[in-house]
Amino acid sequence: MTMDAAARRALAADVDAAARLTGTFVLRSGATASEYFDKYRFEADPRLLSRVAAAMVPLVPAEVEVLAGVELGGVPIATAMSLASGLPAAFVRKQAKTYGTCLAVEGGDLTGKRVAIIEDVISTGGAVRDAKARLDETGAVTVAVVCAVWRGPLPARIEGLEVPVFSALTLEDLDG
Repeated sequence: MTMDAAARRALAADVDAAARLTGTFVLRSGATASEYFDKYRFEADPRLLSRVAAAMVPLVPAEVEVLAGVELGGVPIATAMSLASGLPAAFVRKQAKTYGTCLAVEGGDLTGKRVAIIEDVISTGGAVRDAKARLDETGAVTVAVVCAVWRGPLPARIEGLEVPVFSALTLEDLDG
């Protein structure tokens, strides 16, 4: 069951309060900003992470067999969702390890498994496209993307990815 409007507003307010920082920040682009959204702040708070995961679990399509968390932010969320739902989790690295198993996707054999890619915040979807490519290499079948926060235009869609995208919250929810 998805969240009602009041629960969605409350979750958005709490995520925003935990993750929106003010000060002087240098962005990835090199630009300076007076405001920054630090997604790891809501992922590091067990009570808030649990609420975010609980809001995301109902968005997972019924046919999904594995939750594939994208390194780094999708990993704690996929783990929390796995604990809440009983679905197994896998973890998609940005690149294969150079030691041990030397795998890019950890968590067992995904051959033929229907997976949902789990991500924290999506703006353009680049990391999700990369994760899908790594999952494809394992033989997994990506059937959906589920994120905590969608920052792009609505409806949520990732260019070049022909699977549905579901989000617990949007930028509009956070800006309230």
